[in-house]
Amino acid sequence: MSIIKRCTMMLCFTLVSASIFAEGVNGMSFNGAGGLFNIPSAKVGGRSSQTLGVDTGYHMLSVDGENTHIPKAAVSFLRLIEVSGVFDIQGETRGTDLITGAKFSLPLTSTAIALGGNYQVITRHERFSAGQVYAALTYSGQLFQIPASATVVMGKTFHEHYANSNIDFGIGIDLILFPAVLESLLHWVTDFANFSYSVQPFAIDAAARGVINTGIRLDLSAVSIFSRFKFVVDLIFTDAFDHNRGFSAGVVFGVPLL
Repeated sequence: MSIIKRCTMMLCFTLVSASIFAEGVNGMSFNGAGGLFNIPSAKVGGRSSQTLGVDTGYHMLSVDGENTHIPKAAVSFLRLIEVSGVFDIQGETRGTDLITGAKFSLPLTSTAIALGGNYQVITRHERFSAGQVYAALTYSGQLFQIPASATVVMGKTFHEHYANSNIDFGIGIDLILFPAVLESLLHWVTDFANFSYSVQPFAIDAAARGVINTGIRLDLSAVSIFSRFKFVVDLIFTDAFDHNRGFSAGVVFGVPLL
């Protein structure tokens, strides 16, 4: 059975077995959108209680002794709109790419649905542009009696140098571990996609077999001293099922302005 089929079955089980609402932590993906690691979620980056907020973040990706650095920032408005920007600093030989994005989350009360997209300015070898549009759905409930949040993404990537009929697909699960003891502090996040965070990614290349990332996300806002802020730490195995697997560490800090 293929990975996509297994992930789809897992998602279906989550949807039909959900009985208790669980709030997944919304970090920042590698391309700046609020969400999991490689894929966006349907929720905007800010905390659900704020009207206006700013998130800043950083991810380091390391593969075979090479590193890339991804500083990022996002602004969220009215719990509905998110605007983000990222510098993908891949070194002197690869160049620095710019990724900007926007997302609108529909004003629903249970299942979150969002429409979004990004615009990429790529500098490797020659300067060109690309973009992606997507729809995302995020649903919270339980998976095997563990509080969980499931996300499905479908979209289309547009590349300046070629046209094709490929459809972007991604799926992710955010599990809250040991909630009776740690509340919402410790999350196990896994996402799979047949697209990468950029059309010229650093190592996390979904072109052949897709890419799966898995790791721990710490929601430090669950600690009372940080409860007013958004404070997320990521420790991730990237492209975990392929030979060019790597490691990523990241942090996101958000401040509510209103």
